[in-house]
Amino acid sequence: MLAPDTLADRRILVTGGGTGLGRSMARRFIELGAVVTICGRRADVLEAAARDLQAELGAEVATEPCDVRDAAAVEAMLDRIWQRGPLDVLVNNAAGNFLAQTHRLSARAVDAVLDIVLHGSAYCTIGCGRRWIDSGRPGTVLSILTLSALHGAPFTVPSAMAKAGVLAMTRSLAVEWGPRGIRLNAIAPGNFPTPDATARLQPAGHVRAPAERGIPLRRVGEHREIADLAAFLVSDMAAYITGEAVVIDGGKRWLGGARSGGEEMLDWTDADWAALRARQPR
Repeated sequence: MLAPDTLADRRILVTGGGTGLGRSMARRFIELGAVVTICGRRADVLEAAARDLQAELGAEVATEPCDVRDAAAVEAMLDRIWQRGPLDVLVNNAAGNFLAQTHRLSARAVDAVLDIVLHGSAYCTIGCGRRWIDSGRPGTVLSILTLSALHGAPFTVPSAMAKAGVLAMTRSLAVEWGPRGIRLNAIAPGNFPTPDATARLQPAGHVRAPAERGIPLRRVGEHREIADLAAFLVSDMAAYITGEAVVIDGGKRWLGGARSGGEEMLDWTDADWAALRARQPR
């Protein structure tokens, strides 16, 4: 379905594009002809990803070290990108998350997630939208959510709150900016394993049932599947789709009974949680 020129010459920024799903989406966009910039907080990670993608695909990948929690840094990054050429697509993928008992969260811990996910997505989206509107250009924003934004989940409450805010932004701006030719959509993925997420959200020392058991399709997602969906949603084939949040989860949440994914942790002891906190980065 996706021809090699589906995204030909489309200029795309992927936040959090150096690792995980962000890198997988960036790779697919490049395969389909896009000119891709990846941003993230760690310059070394970005540069390594760019080198690997260039070696594999033969296309240059621009890197922009940027902490999306910093509004001034986001504006400076967008200015640099626009000097090379205006973006056509923004992908809000940068995220932060960890397991914790909500009643033990500090304000700093809550802000650590809200600042990246909610504020960072807002800064990037508004910055791109302002530039598109001021220049009379169309544009597309795709934001990566979590299923908890749609139905809630225990022990990752700041992430659920922040992603729900991103969903509200997506739907609100789809209405406000639609007359300007700007589309906004979102993807709510199920289980698409990445090393970073596995380390944070599936701590060692606790035996968990195989993820496949709770998924009607009996397997976890492959990165190529979410990358293809993202490519479709930012392409001209989806030109009449806006304000939508597309669930891609193998049927787990909706058809499988809307389980939150944290049921086994409801019975953890204080000692279990203390052991988890000791393993998490400070």
